[in-house]
Amino acid sequence: MTAFKQNTLAMAVIAAVFAAHTAAQSAGNAPAAKTHQTVIVVSLEDHKLALVKDGKVQKIYPVAVGKPSTPSPVGTFTIERRVMNPTYSHDGRTVAPGPNNPVGTRWMGLSVHGYGIHGTNVPSSIGKAASHGCIRMAKADLEELYPQVAVGDTVELIGARNQETAQLFGGATQPDATTQLARAVPAATPATRPTTDTNGAATVLTKTGSALASSVVAAGAL
Repeated sequence: MTAFKQNTLAMAVIAAVFAAHTAAQSAGNAPAAKTHQTVIVVSLEDHKLALVKDGKVQKIYPVAVGKPSTPSPVGTFTIERRVMNPTYSHDGRTVAPGPNNPVGTRWMGLSVHGYGIHGTNVPSSIGKAASHGCIRMAKADLEELYPQVAVGDTVELIGARNQETAQLFGGATQPDATTQLARAVPAATPATRPTTDTNGAATVLTKTGSALASSVVAAGAL
């Protein structure tokens, strides 16, 4: 009986080891979880923004970009902050969330200091070079884009039409030298900013002429 029990125990141990080995092999052969790549491409010359996921264009939106006196930066950046319903404050003037808020209902701060993608209280500016350097969107478009974008996603701000913007938005491209020059324009040094979505009170910086405007997020906004 003792020998029988020993044999039974040995067989149980072997079966357990074999099962664990099989499970490990299955886990090793399982396909890796897919990570979706999201890129926002803005053509400053076309006044358009494209949302691209895994190399496929999801939607193209009209936007307002920086005017000649306060141009938008050119280069590749990332989304560093996402804020819902910001309260705008500058030079002692505070604007609560609502239709009169200069940055609208959403703020997506970029890794270049003081710039972001946001709404506007001047919807007639959309499609024009009219901002202080940020990318403005219509309210409905902004609120549709916002949940599809995460902290860390790439944002390309392209100054002159090139092959990429021609494929995305149509239109003629500029000579290569012009495109290279536009891409070579240095952007402002990125500031150290939070790398996660904001909960509770926080400060967002936006560009207003030569001054920086402070936007305070209401507690529990996100």
